[in-house]
Amino acid sequence: MKKLIINADDFGYSRAVNYGIYDCYQRGVLTSATMMVNMPGAEHAAELAREQKGLGVGIHLVLTCGEPLLSTHKTIVDSDGLFRNLAFYQGSYTIDPEEVEAEWEAQIKRFLSFGLKPTHLDSHHHINAYKDIAQVFLQLAQKYNLPVRHNMELPMGHISTEKFELSLENALADEASLLSIFGDANSLEVMSHPGYLDKVIYTGSSYNYPRLDEVELLTSRRTVDWIKQSQQVELATFSDIG
Repeated sequence: MKKLIINADDFGYSRAVNYGIYDCYQRGVLTSATMMVNMPGAEHAAELAREQKGLGVGIHLVLTCGEPLLSTHKTIVDSDGLFRNLAFYQGSYTIDPEEVEAEWEAQIKRFLSFGLKPTHLDSHHHINAYKDIAQVFLQLAQKYNLPVRHNMELPMGHISTEKFELSLENALADEASLLSIFGDANSLEVMSHPGYLDKVIYTGSSYNYPRLDEVELLTSRRTVDWIKQSQQVELATFSDIG
């Protein structure tokens, strides 16, 4: 059977996002989530994760949203002490990789302080794949012996799914579409961003209303039925690969 991981990014962004992810796991086909430990809903997300032992929960390392955990940074924050916007990294930029390493290690340690065991690492806005950052990301994955999202070229020795898909809508259109995305691969992660809306997410993220559509897709009876009745694909988490 081919292993399908459907991961919700942004767990911990806000309580509304957390409840959307919770419902997609409880009532739908979501199997995994990655937590933003620096955001307002992080402790609430940790409470939900401790209640739902079957939900695979990893760490969504953050460098482009909200406030860092450490206050000593100079190159990865703006004049207000907030993380720089993603647009900063889409041009020519210079940062101190040691600041990234210190901040991300602090985020990993905060996740561990919640009493949770992470299933894998990925990052907000795919910042883990950017120059001067990718090596830090891979070093931390090795240090903590964690699988990673396959959104970048991975050296030998790193555990991940064989394929990674950005479009939830394409992946869940029907079984033929999903199997086409799998191709010859035996494991696939599909990224998602489900959630309900509150002021935190509505004013803080440009991707807000579509989160409701993703909740609907992930919990629809049609989607649940064809995936759970499939003879070729089974739902999984990063703990099931290796």
